[in-house]
Amino acid sequence: MSNRLLYIVTVLIWGSTWIAIEYQLGVVEPEVSVFIRYALASVLLFGWCFVKGINLRFPRRAHVQFVLLGLLLFCLNYILTYQAQQYITSALSAIVFSAMLWMNMLNARIFFGVRSGARVWFGSVAGIAGILLLFMPQVENLSMTDATVYGAVLCLIGAFIASLGNMVSQGAQKSGLPILQSNAWGMFYGAIITGSISVYQGHSFAMNWSASYLGSLAFLVLFGSIAAFGAYLTLLGRIGAHKAGYALVMFPVVALIISFFFEGLEPSWNIFAGVSLVLLGNVFVLREKQEPKVVPAPEIRQSCQIGGKIGASLTS
Repeated sequence: MSNRLLYIVTVLIWGSTWIAIEYQLGVVEPEVSVFIRYALASVLLFGWCFVKGINLRFPRRAHVQFVLLGLLLFCLNYILTYQAQQYITSALSAIVFSAMLWMNMLNARIFFGVRSGARVWFGSVAGIAGILLLFMPQVENLSMTDATVYGAVLCLIGAFIASLGNMVSQGAQKSGLPILQSNAWGMFYGAIITGSISVYQGHSFAMNWSASYLGSLAFLVLFGSIAAFGAYLTLLGRIGAHKAGYALVMFPVVALIISFFFEGLEPSWNIFAGVSLVLLGNVFVLREKQEPKVVPAPEIRQSCQIGGKIGASLTS
């Protein structure tokens, strides 16, 4: 699967998950929903590997990386982001979390010695400026209370933890660990850690059996977790976290387009200007020359298509 298609899959799916997440809130505690999401995703991935005869046995050193992947990418960053949105708006959360693009660039330099070229830096500045323009009306009405600052700090910490998770995934791929099995084990460990935190916090594990909750959960498990993470982490291994991270800046654009068609969002000058800047930055970041990263084709196809195949089999 080409880098362009992997990028499109990542952006379209994660740009639409905000609708599904809205239906997850209100009855079940956020940490419990995250636990259920990744527990189901890991079970499906393990089942897929078992049916296809894909090896799931790895040495202890690999499991250390899987635990780190689960802790950073499938646990703590989600918990912190959910907690942050109790104090700040989703608009401010999107702006703060987009800083992960710069975190990826700096962490890639620290951990892998990757230098980001002038085009990547210019594109990242244009993209984040575009995000600020997109959400300018909400920011103008923002009241900088202690709660707002606290929520923004939580979100920033969550973004940094997610960036570290990106580095762990990139390192695991460089050491030869396959993406499909890494995601299965990482989501498994992430679910265990999140579930343990929920037990410690005294949360109820009572299930919400409404059609809206179950439908959104199915979408988040099959597509938001299995398909999107498979596509994004494959892309990360190919072009590096400093460039793949630009997908984070593209998510709000997709969310706004969905809102335009389904929620009657009225277009305005700041939306057109913001989207234009984000797209301009996208061109600069993704068109910089990069040495090709060889990833086994079967692993790529399985990581990106498994969510869709399981979903089709469930509905047939």
